Amino acid sequence: MKDQDLISDIRGRFDDLAGVLRLTEEHLAPRIGDAAELILAAYRQGGAVFAFGNGGSAADAQHLVGELVGRFLRERPGFRAQALGTDTAVLTSVANDYGFDHIFARELLANARAGDVAIAITTSGNSPNVVQALKAGREMGLKTIALTGAGGGLCGPLADVLLDVPCSGPTPRIQEAHGVVYHILCEIVERELVAAE
Repeated sequence: MKDQDLISDIRGRFDDLAGVLRLTEEHLAPRIGDAAELILAAYRQGGAVFAFGNGGSAADAQHLVGELVGRFLRERPGFRAQALGTDTAVLTSVANDYGFDHIFARELLANARAGDVAIAITTSGNSPNVVQALKAGREMGLKTIALTGAGGGLCGPLADVLLDVPCSGPTPRIQEAHGVVYHILCEIVERELVAAE
């Protein structure tokens, strides 16, 4: 690949992402506010956040939880949050005994309580283990938020707030937009809770 072709390709990726982000802003701004309110309500009542996903979305769940437990922009106490699927003993025992489709649901059933928030992250919206966890969460009385690609897939109807990036692919553009969305959520939640102290 010639140097100019390479630079053009790189700029094209930035242009693609900028377009996805503009559409995401138009499509999701009010719903991001709704999702922040669900999280704030849970924290104000002593609740917790549980986030989960597969592959890159698992890393996003851990990133989100890291911002909540650690800090985002302000010094403050940590917020109660857990990324599911990070304990290999739990992960492998549940996958072995119950099947991989139940790894997140089983952790929710063990650790979450009514009023907590379950945040599912899946670009397709159709990952069976994510769908099972959202079903379990709703049955337990959790509030549910789903970050997905366009339309929400099977997760759409299971989410109290659906944050579906209006893009069908490629997957990296959806994941990049998810990062912007959960950073905005972290900023709002932190600002509101710190301001209330």
